[in-house]
Amino acid sequence: MKPVNKTSVELKKADVKSWFVYIILCTDGLLYTGITIDVNRRWQQHAGILKSGAKFFRARKPKTLLLVEIFNDRSSASKREYEIKKLSREKKLLLIESEINQIKQISDKTMTDKK
Repeated sequence: MKPVNKTSVELKKADVKSWFVYIILCTDGLLYTGITIDVNRRWQQHAGILKSGAKFFRARKPKTLLLVEIFNDRSSASKREYEIKKLSREKKLLLIESEINQIKQISDKTMTDKK
């Protein structure tokens, strides 16, 4: 499974009012889903670089950011986070794979259009 290409997501250029839902793969293989307005800061918190990471990460470490979805408001992001948290591990992995495939298709189409 490939990690999210953070540069293509352009997290730093997103509107300040944007909310993000993310999935992190941990070093022990578990998946963590959360929401934030600053993915980079939240990653540092979960990794223990900054204070205030989730309790979930006291016993484990984040390994890879697998998915990031952008929303216009907290309510929409919270609803999506809840939907994802209800999914089985297998369905979460399918969601991640489908997002990667969509990005690849867009990338492939862009490259074809440039020829």
